[in-house]
Amino acid sequence: MDPNAEQQYVITLSCPDTTGIVARIAGFLADAGGWIVEAGYHSDPTSGWFFTRQVVRADSLPYGADELRSRFAEVAADFGPETTWTVTDTHVPKRAVVLVSKEAHCLHDLLGRVSTGELPVRLSAVIGNHDGLAGIVEAHGVPFHHIAFPPPGNGRYEEAKEKAFEELRGLVKQHDPDAVVLARFMQILPPELCREWAGRAINIHHSFLPSFVGARPYHQAYARGVKLIGATCHYVTPDLDAGPIIEQDVIRVDHSDTAADMVRRGRDIERLVLARGLRWHLEDRVLVHGNKTVVFR
Repeated sequence: MDPNAEQQYVITLSCPDTTGIVARIAGFLADAGGWIVEAGYHSDPTSGWFFTRQVVRADSLPYGADELRSRFAEVAADFGPETTWTVTDTHVPKRAVVLVSKEAHCLHDLLGRVSTGELPVRLSAVIGNHDGLAGIVEAHGVPFHHIAFPPPGNGRYEEAKEKAFEELRGLVKQHDPDAVVLARFMQILPPELCREWAGRAINIHHSFLPSFVGARPYHQAYARGVKLIGATCHYVTPDLDAGPIIEQDVIRVDHSDTAADMVRRGRDIERLVLARGLRWHLEDRVLVHGNKTVVFR
């Protein structure tokens, strides 16, 4: 977080669409003297749902974030019990825990962006199911934790895997992060963890979903002879690689590219897509409704 950046309050809201929502929120902020510096709206005619993100200068209000939440709760209640909303303070740093395996490219990128202040987050810890990335993490002053996951074929594989995930759950819970980032973490989260981390667990999948889910997507793409490969940043759900999509991008390939070429070139897309998706999540730009997202970029 830039300590010199202007303090702002970010308000998000989603609710059943009806007339007067914008006027009600704008009137509430105007009555308090709120200076709106950014506002986004989206009305989805298919679902009948309304979404908004508002950014207000903190110094324009006569009270702080806690009282703003208390007062805005009364406004949100006008739009029905299905309404969801948040109020966040940009001067309260967001926290993230990163989960990794052996692939280093996404982790390197995130560590670099955090160290230069490009990503508005504090990395509380990196947790790996292999220990090979400990050195680079600790060089950035971030704690690294190794959890040994059992190899398939182990005589008590399911029991050992359950114990490893329970250890992972405990470590993450200690940090209470705003984001749990699966930066090429090659383990499938159990359903109970997906539910506990719902809306916080963010995965980078190395294909343009919904194509080529699961393992070795570049090799699947090579076998299919595609002309575009891509990457997808999405929220994690119990359905493998099927959670709400935050961001995607693609790069063109051709007949001369091998599967190894696709892996190499795809890594560049993975880095960018994960960084964008995580930034938008941290800035409260992503509103989830069902299996879709509204992203106020």
